[in-house]
Amino acid sequence: MQMNTAKAQPPFRHLDYVEARIDVIRRDTGEMLLRSPHPMRTPAPNLIEPLRRWALVQPDHTWLAQRGADGEWRHLSYAAARAGVDAIAQALLNRGLGPADTVMILSGNSIEHALMTYGAIAAGVPVAPVSQAYSLMSGDFAKLRFVFELIAPRVIFVQSGSQFAKVFDVLDLDGVEIVHVAEPPPGRAATSFQSLLDTPVGPAVDAAYGRLTHDTVCKYLFTSGSTGMPKAVINTHGMLCSNAAMTQSIFRDFDRMRAELGPQAIIDWLPWNHTFGANSNLNGMLNQGGTMYIDGGRPVPGQFEESLRNLREISPTYYSNVPAAYAVLAGEMERDPELRRTFFKRLRYLSYGGATLPGDLFERFQALAIAETGHRIVFSTGWGATETAPTATSVYWPSERVGLIGLPFPGVELKLVPAGGKTEIRVRGALVTPGYYKRPDLTEAAFDDEGFYRIGDAVCFVDADDPSRGLIFDGRVAEDFKLDTGTWVHAGTLRIKALEAATPVLQDALVAGQDKPYIGVLGFPNLAAIRALVTDRPADASVEDLLSSPQLAAHVREGLRRHNASSPGSSTRIERALLMAEPPSLDGSEITDKGYINQGAALARRRDLVDKLYAEPPGTDVIVA
Repeated sequence: MQMNTAKAQPPFRHLDYVEARIDVIRRDTGEMLLRSPHPMRTPAPNLIEPLRRWALVQPDHTWLAQRGADGEWRHLSYAAARAGVDAIAQALLNRGLGPADTVMILSGNSIEHALMTYGAIAAGVPVAPVSQAYSLMSGDFAKLRFVFELIAPRVIFVQSGSQFAKVFDVLDLDGVEIVHVAEPPPGRAATSFQSLLDTPVGPAVDAAYGRLTHDTVCKYLFTSGSTGMPKAVINTHGMLCSNAAMTQSIFRDFDRMRAELGPQAIIDWLPWNHTFGANSNLNGMLNQGGTMYIDGGRPVPGQFEESLRNLREISPTYYSNVPAAYAVLAGEMERDPELRRTFFKRLRYLSYGGATLPGDLFERFQALAIAETGHRIVFSTGWGATETAPTATSVYWPSERVGLIGLPFPGVELKLVPAGGKTEIRVRGALVTPGYYKRPDLTEAAFDDEGFYRIGDAVCFVDADDPSRGLIFDGRVAEDFKLDTGTWVHAGTLRIKALEAATPVLQDALVAGQDKPYIGVLGFPNLAAIRALVTDRPADASVEDLLSSPQLAAHVREGLRRHNASSPGSSTRIERALLMAEPPSLDGSEITDKGYINQGAALARRRDLVDKLYAEPPGTDVIVA
């Protein structure tokens, strides 16, 4: 969506990016190869080297901080982290663990989680962090059992043993050691995390460190995609080290910029079983020698207050979140000048993911940045997957528009392939996984004959005559469908338009209409935005009561009418909408590892709501544009 730039705007806060350029090779087949002309920085030799380096250069600087039970920040210095990682590595080596074994991590983000992760990696033992949705939110534990049997862990780490008592009852734990931080699991033998930290370190740790190479497996990260059961994506040291170097290569002189700004600091909640939270944010801060404040909040009603509390105390140099969180944060900063002042004090740029940032939200943040700093702030985003460690492209220039995915990082090759009216994007480079654990069939199918990873996404250029202006995400290749008239509907593009039309009350949407006479939308509501919008419902109204608000229906209806006035064709016009009380289901494979909604799986699972959307006459909960 193009921003309105008719009025002169203040300049963006400066970031010393390299020039946005791209080398393009065009083939007679219609395929295109895209490569950055800029060199890639030399990556670290392994994931542990940055920790050892910063422990020498800045031993007392904080790597991780987390609030304790008393509400105060606990700080872990680089020197203390090095000592803890070495001790845990020694403890695992003493148990005979090696590259053929696995440490499974069930708990959420914590200082101990990070130490366990890097301790295992330092010993050459892969880690497998598992989504808590598989264990604490699942009804049948089917995905957890599948993951457990696939990786056959020798050690399971948990923050609280009692929290996972029911989980342990459904797993065959014969020969598996449970390591706990807080209370042990009731009725089970377990090892205290402190006992690992107390292990005397010997020469075996340095010997294990010397065996680490770019080909060494460091993690198995799980992605469901559209196949139902999770796939274990092999993550190597080379993938993560290269991707960290790539993200720094888009700056002319990253080391000089870091010295001028001082150590980087972020506040982040993204779970470390997710590639962006673990590989981009946690490992990225480690590579930069920065500080990560582990955010106990979440961008959902009732939990974002903790994030706001943290942002009132800590000034990040970089901040990333989903659009729903930015909507709440913008409203808070518009009411609270002190929050705004703290937030923008050291901030250099913002990024978003999971969904496209609405244009009006972009403009609100620019107004806030101008009021506080006199400058606009760069709002960036990128694109990738668990298989690409995670980010292959980035918007590394001040952009006046949202919805871009940018250009490939230095060291990344993209192949654009015509695919039935769309352009499929494929990826090759050191950031790409070697494949899926114990699934050679899936590995073979994931790559084309030139070694490009088939990610399944589609893109288009902002300007086909000037590729350097970047790429736009254009949905999934197999996501589009035809109306009963035979007219093609580009679901990915229309989903973004639907979110913009109803902003800010939709967090995401399903685009329906396969073999139907018109397009309809099933909306996942942004409950925080709806509570702020409607005045005809009490503050503590239930979700169902909120969604029945006539004010909400009127807001969505008016937004759809504005959209339809500018997009009247049958392939773009949205006739009906229905807001859903049930959030996306992980057990139902409705969410991909990239945070996107799996349109096909979600529409199939919600077939009854699709039928309701097209029922004649429409029910009272269906919004007719």
